[in-house]
Amino acid sequence: MSGDAALVERFLEMLLAERGASVNTIEAYRRDLTDFATSLRARKRSLESAGSDDIRTYLSELEAAGMAPRTAARRLSAIRQLYRFLFSEGDRTDDPSTVIDSPRQGRPLPKILSEDDVDLLLASARGKGEPEGLRLTCLLEILYASGLRVSELVALPLAAVARDPRVLIVRGKGGKERMVPLTEAAREAIIAYKNVRQSFLPEGATSPFLFPSRSSEGHLTRRRMGQLLKELAIECGLRPGSVSPHVLRHAFATHLLDHGADLRSVQQMLGHADISTTQIYTHVLAERLKTLVTEHHPLAKGMAKA
Repeated sequence: MSGDAALVERFLEMLLAERGASVNTIEAYRRDLTDFATSLRARKRSLESAGSDDIRTYLSELEAAGMAPRTAARRLSAIRQLYRFLFSEGDRTDDPSTVIDSPRQGRPLPKILSEDDVDLLLASARGKGEPEGLRLTCLLEILYASGLRVSELVALPLAAVARDPRVLIVRGKGGKERMVPLTEAAREAIIAYKNVRQSFLPEGATSPFLFPSRSSEGHLTRRRMGQLLKELAIECGLRPGSVSPHVLRHAFATHLLDHGADLRSVQQMLGHADISTTQIYTHVLAERLKTLVTEHHPLAKGMAKA
């Protein structure tokens, strides 16, 4: 057994004896560390002699090979634990992994709904009886027309729609106010809902909120809003996990960009302080275009068959 292999086996024995690691975990560590040792050996280095630059070179090799950042981060975790062990055992006088940054995971692309999915949800909400259907339709129309955060939506003051507003004045994070235009459909839904709004209050009671409830907050809760959407998704034959207030906020932004809106305007309507937060939606569009070409372009189909 080579020197590197012996060090790895001692480390794995420790994991098994002291941490009760499973067989699958042991095998995963063995594969990751063996791969690292193989990379070192190609550069005439070993686990005992490797430095921080050797670990960085290995991570660069993984990136060049197209390995996902999450998988590379797992490999680095195994390397760190190995060197922590070797340092504690006196096999090394230093730990070269302490100065290595983890691979950037990247921001996951947001879940989105298609325009057809949104139309399906709205049609189902409109088909419900009063007053629940009118309230749900109003919530959906405002959310899809404005991209509000769910906390902003459920706490909207009645004064915000006292007349027939063409825009909403929304107080968002940090107390910052922004103006968000409303569609005609959203304005009509607000007017229809206001005719039955009193039914969500005890007889004779008043409330400063557009969506009052008997909750401790005095308005519809975020949790209840989420439940209403899950129930609606099931009725529409959509996966309940694919529909939430935040997913509708994503749909608002993505569909606007789909139809030619500029990124800065979408940023302002979403209330993002930094445009880099809004730019995630351009990545969504890029992924959708890539999928469209892969699945429907005749040349792409021909290449797939070849």
